[in-house]
Amino acid sequence: MLKVLVLLQLAVLTGCDDLRAARRDERGSVTTEHVLWAVAVIAIVGIVVAAVTSYVKSQAGNIK
Repeated sequence: MLKVLVLLQLAVLTGCDDLRAARRDERGSVTTEHVLWAVAVIAIVGIVVAAVTSYVKSQAGNIK
């Protein structure tokens, strides 16, 4: 019976270490995700600004 308890305890402790290691490996993933979203938003805004600027310049040429 003692052997089973020792094996269970070792299994739990090993599992906890694996969970802690997995948690450490994912640290910073939220920051990376935020940076990628920020870059995507900046790119989209840049495209929209370029399109609006182009449209306004083409329409300004039609003013007499």
